[in-house]
Amino acid sequence: MYTVIMGGGRVGLALASALVSVGHDVTLIENDENLCANAAAGLDALVICGNGTDTKTLEEANIRDADVFVAATGNDEANLLSCILVKDYNIKKVIARVSNPDHEEAFKKVGIDDVISPELTAAGYLEKLITRPKIADLIVIGKGNAELLDISVNNKKVIGKRIGDLSPTDNYIISAIYKNGEITIPTEDMVLAEGDKISILVKSPAVKDVTSKFTK
Repeated sequence: MYTVIMGGGRVGLALASALVSVGHDVTLIENDENLCANAAAGLDALVICGNGTDTKTLEEANIRDADVFVAATGNDEANLLSCILVKDYNIKKVIARVSNPDHEEAFKKVGIDDVISPELTAAGYLEKLITRPKIADLIVIGKGNAELLDISVNNKKVIGKRIGDLSPTDNYIISAIYKNGEITIPTEDMVLAEGDKISILVKSPAVKDVTSKFTK
């Protein structure tokens, strides 16, 4: 997966490092020369010192080939403008950091896929939005060694099976099931149907395996 990140501050740099560490291709755009130098020295990725609100800079970053674009600066106006520009390149996922909650609606009106408010701007959360797109919602618990996932069940291998045959295991437990808009604490005899939404408490290292178990 190829991700272009605008913003080489704390959030952008930490996100870039996290994605590179799991094998993703990353280009970081930053217009501050000192931040650029810092990123280039510590990041195994292409770092472009330029303005992400300029189409020439975006094209230098091969924006046409990007799967994901993240506007992670602390400037809402710059983030919004860059997101509007990259929409013309049909990027699969566009994510924006928003510092002022009052601006969130403006981002959503122009079709930004995910708008991250200040309390959720931890780079780890942004990384998970990119690397775990099948998960409907996600909460990092404690020190990040466990996560609560909301997943829609659509894997035929588990459809029709009893909760007791699937959970608990050493790595996860199905903690809730949503049927017809009602939340229920599952019993062993409850049966999963296609489209059921379930909440799973899972150890972080097992997230990928558990997600693939319940989704296609």
